[in-house]
Amino acid sequence: MLDGVKTADWARVRQGAIVMAVAVAALWVIELVDLALRHSLDLFGVRPWTLSGLVGILFAPLLHFGFAHLAANSVPLFVLGTVLWASDRREFAWATAFAWMCSGAVAWLLTPPGSLVIGASGVVMGWTAYLLARGVLSRNVAHIAIGLVVAVGYGSLLLGVLPLRAGVSWQGHLGGVIGGVLAAWFLHRRGRPPRR
Repeated sequence: MLDGVKTADWARVRQGAIVMAVAVAALWVIELVDLALRHSLDLFGVRPWTLSGLVGILFAPLLHFGFAHLAANSVPLFVLGTVLWASDRREFAWATAFAWMCSGAVAWLLTPPGSLVIGASGVVMGWTAYLLARGVLSRNVAHIAIGLVVAVGYGSLLLGVLPLRAGVSWQGHLGGVIGGVLAAWFLHRRGRPPRR
């Protein structure tokens, strides 16, 4: 029985690692195409306070300002995405959707006009916040343990919500954190048995 559970758990981790390896590889291919097109894809990022810039909410996490920017996001995307996928694909989907949309929406609302916001760090922030908030809300020992490991490994990333560095979208990071916490709250409420 225990061997079956362990096998199933490792199968989900392997599956999550494969999914995230493909996703990260796709981001590198997109960046190569963007380089070949002289960075013209970057124009599909979030451009605050413009109607056409709203489309960037959908595309900004797929685009990066060069390979160094993408490399900085690749490892946390792979690690946190694998952890989330292995936990539950439904949680992965909801946490990603909330982080993705909230990151872009808050960047669009709070970033000064004339800026361009791209990058997957809002999703990274959202996943980090989700895994931490999930442990707090669920009080599940496994979730708390995962949250603690994430806090030790990636908790310092959450400092990205502060306007400490020029050229870094703290607004997108803040939106991602808000999205992650909202996703954890939403799924916690949905999973709770109704009161009698």
